[in-house]
Amino acid sequence: MFFKQIKQIGDNFSYIVANKDTSEAVIIDPSFNGNAIIIFAMKNKLRIKYIINTHHHHDHVMDNSKIKSYFGSKIVGHKLSKIEKDIEVGDEDILKVDGLIIKVIYTPGHTPDSICLLFDKILITGDTLFVGECGRTDLPEGNSVELYNSLFNKILKLNEDIKIFPGHDYGSRPHSTIGEEKRTNYTLENRSLDEFVEFMKES
Repeated sequence: MFFKQIKQIGDNFSYIVANKDTSEAVIIDPSFNGNAIIIFAMKNKLRIKYIINTHHHHDHVMDNSKIKSYFGSKIVGHKLSKIEKDIEVGDEDILKVDGLIIKVIYTPGHTPDSICLLFDKILITGDTLFVGECGRTDLPEGNSVELYNSLFNKILKLNEDIKIFPGHDYGSRPHSTIGEEKRTNYTLENRSLDEFVEFMKES
């Protein structure tokens, strides 16, 4: 497997995941990084099969159409997503890229359509979980109850050695692990649901 984290403009991360043997690839959250993605894909002769969005916010989907028009890729989003998409996915759906298996984990809270993507001991967390932080719920359609469930009943129940790669470069480093976030991320301290909802109001 080939995996690359890209940040060209601003603090948004985009990701390229490819099968090394066939060069078939997916882009996750193109953001404003479309030009860098296209140059990299062309240089490495990658064929972009899917563009997957972790949620519908503008800063994650901005260059969807640019990459789609260049490579003829299909846009993938959660079935509740407002983006213009070719393929809809739901919780625990599987996307296959020439032997590479990508599992969709539905993680609402930051938005109703938020998803995380799990493959090969890597979890792309979008704006659900950052290094040292978690996603906001004070934006339109944010929901702290749903975010609590997504964080504590889904993400934190995965193996601690899984690496997390977030949607923004907000932390002290560009990636972490679930175990490290359990130990150091103040938003993931042991709280009841009610305590977490109050905590998010104060954050």
